[in-house]
Amino acid sequence: MSCHSASADPSAPSAPTPFTLPTEAEIATVTTVLREAGHFPAEARMTYVGLLDPVRGQAQHAVEVDRRFRAFVLNKSAGTALDIIVSATHSRLDSIAEVDSTTQGEFPVMEEEFELVEEVLAADPKWQESLARRGLPVEQVRVAPLSAGVFEYQEESGRRILRGLAFHQQHESDSAWAHPIDGLVAYVDVTNRTVDQILDLEDIPVPSEHGNYTDPQLTGPVRTTQKPIEITQPEGPSFTVSEGNHIEWEKWSLDVGFDMREGLILHNIAFTEGEATRTILDRAAIAEMVVPYGDPSPVRSWQNYFDTGEYLVGQWANSLELGCDCLGDITYLSPWVANNLGEARQIKNGICMHEEDASILAKHSDLWSDVAYTRRNRRFVISFFTTVGNYDYGFYWYLYLDGTIEFEAKATGVVFTSALPNGSSDFASQIAPGLGAPFHQHLFGARLDFALDGGKCRVEEEDVVRLPTSETNPRGNAFSRKRTILGTEQQAQRDADQSVARTWVVSNPESLNRLGEPVGYKLHPTGLPTLLAAEDSSIHRRAAFASKALWVSQYHQDERYPTGDFPNQHPGHAGLPAWTAADRNIDGEDIVLWHSFGLTHFPRVEDWPIMPVDTVGFKLRPEGFFDRSPVLDVPAPASGGHGDCCEE
Repeated sequence: MSCHSASADPSAPSAPTPFTLPTEAEIATVTTVLREAGHFPAEARMTYVGLLDPVRGQAQHAVEVDRRFRAFVLNKSAGTALDIIVSATHSRLDSIAEVDSTTQGEFPVMEEEFELVEEVLAADPKWQESLARRGLPVEQVRVAPLSAGVFEYQEESGRRILRGLAFHQQHESDSAWAHPIDGLVAYVDVTNRTVDQILDLEDIPVPSEHGNYTDPQLTGPVRTTQKPIEITQPEGPSFTVSEGNHIEWEKWSLDVGFDMREGLILHNIAFTEGEATRTILDRAAIAEMVVPYGDPSPVRSWQNYFDTGEYLVGQWANSLELGCDCLGDITYLSPWVANNLGEARQIKNGICMHEEDASILAKHSDLWSDVAYTRRNRRFVISFFTTVGNYDYGFYWYLYLDGTIEFEAKATGVVFTSALPNGSSDFASQIAPGLGAPFHQHLFGARLDFALDGGKCRVEEEDVVRLPTSETNPRGNAFSRKRTILGTEQQAQRDADQSVARTWVVSNPESLNRLGEPVGYKLHPTGLPTLLAAEDSSIHRRAAFASKALWVSQYHQDERYPTGDFPNQHPGHAGLPAWTAADRNIDGEDIVLWHSFGLTHFPRVEDWPIMPVDTVGFKLRPEGFFDRSPVLDVPAPASGGHGDCCEE
């Protein structure tokens, strides 16, 4: 494999800023402060550690930088769950609150609990009996540790529960997903290491055909037709990295953050025009992700996973490899996270940054002036990849020369499987002989803290309007648009509607362009279905954020995640539904725009045994933010390296 040079991981600044990536030393300080205060004894576990954002608008005016971290500490022995804030700058405990898991939810699923489910079940007589009846050795059975949700089991309230679905792994390198052991599910108390229930409902034949996607018998001869694609930048990339994570590219500037819950966070996204650096977003991140399944069978009707809030997608970020995950002249960042023992762990090359060609930016061949004009587009790419169980997700942010911001999620990996001895059903696709995959969705929740030109904002909904033939439209050719101000939080709970090309325009009424109109940015949704579960379902209550394409809330520092702080085993209605029940004013306020979007996956035969990437996302495009095209100064492209072309 031909690999191009990658830039070294930029060194951290000597003095941290409010947005510098967390360091190994800071995580160690947090752990030390907690231990010395008696809140993190040896038997306790740290389920999350993350750098708190500074109060919005105060970072640039702060006299000193106070780096404050939030930590979730679970002590199963003492039966306590503590939500603690520590100043790493001052080695000081700032606040502590006890979390009532019966009403507030459980802390995230821990890594050590993954293997525990399989271990506890392997020693359970009923589980052994169920496997023996199927002719399956216990040591060859893998159990997926799956978040429990909240259902009619009152006895589960206040207890850490995981559910387990089993798969037969026939040998060490076998893809166990090919052999689901259906008709069988177990409910495990991971605190007491006990089995609450085993539902052994039906003996269903275990699919026998393997799904080992690197097996030469399955792949056949590897293609030899591909010629090399070389991506080189002889003079290096066009972006610079300073202070460890501050990026300057073309006219863009931003700070790249990373959190073990959300993964990538982009701070202080701004565009330079003339002498002014103009803020667009204070913060952008994918703040939640949920995967609800649509199979109503008793074995799997509970299946739904909050990959962000329950499993913390950031902590499972991959270490990326040049030539495989990233191609070209790459700069990596290697963020630090904490394990359950409070120890710092570095994700080497966890964040990939590069620029790439993005086809045509602008083109015109004028018949009157004889000017032939072409400019090529390029984009700056910031990405990471994470693996949560069977699925792998890429989170890609793109910045373009014309001021466009785009997010793209890439879903790949191995579909979650079931046994289908009778072929496809109303709720699952057959993807191989006797092997099925339940219908499901991958739903993402973006948090976008708008601050156009640093000011307060308003949101308008824009629909196209088809006009009937009339006296003012005698030939029936006219159409128009309608903009509606979304003045309160309840009014701003909106669905996408592709039939009217619905978009949402965020503007700053106090900052006007040269035409006297408010500067703005427009959100272009993909318009695919949001949450499909019934409104009275458990998952609808718990993932209410995904039931609407748009929410807008007043900014408040403690309103961080659309599902609330603790979605694991939370009964629902936390986060956005709770905050917006007050129906606060959002017209001309500091606002957060929450956009929900995703994929509805009816698995295909082509998705087995490993799924080619599927993508979904959204765009933010300037809408009157600039006085004219911001790319007039982009130079003409070189013609085969021999001077400018496409301009006469």
